[in-house]
Amino acid sequence: QVQLVESGGGLVQPGGSLRLSCAASGSSFDISIMGWYRQAPGKQRELVARIFGAGRTLYVDSVKGRFTISRDNAKRTVYLQMNSLKPEDTAVYYCNVVYGGGVSWGQGTQVTVSS
Repeated sequence: QVQLVESGGGLVQPGGSLRLSCAASGSSFDISIMGWYRQAPGKQRELVARIFGAGRTLYVDSVKGRFTISRDNAKRTVYLQMNSLKPEDTAVYYCNVVYGGGVSWGQGTQVTVSS
């Protein structure tokens, strides 16, 4: 089982930036896909961004050009750089990884964009 620890959430003004981190530990299985999801109050959890083993990335349309996902395989860590944040980006952000033994989720970190 892979355990995930997220950090980097917080309160930021519109137009500001935050960087989320998610460190994986536990299972020795290779991690193939790392990603970030978010869930706003009263809404379903949605995919924000994914990064595959070879570095290919995928983004939901609403964050393209503003968010950047990256990974450090040696540190088993995935990052989400969020720029030009908008109030509609407010949500709990969850880290997600897919590995040989299954799927794991982080505990979530709150991102609030408000003036």
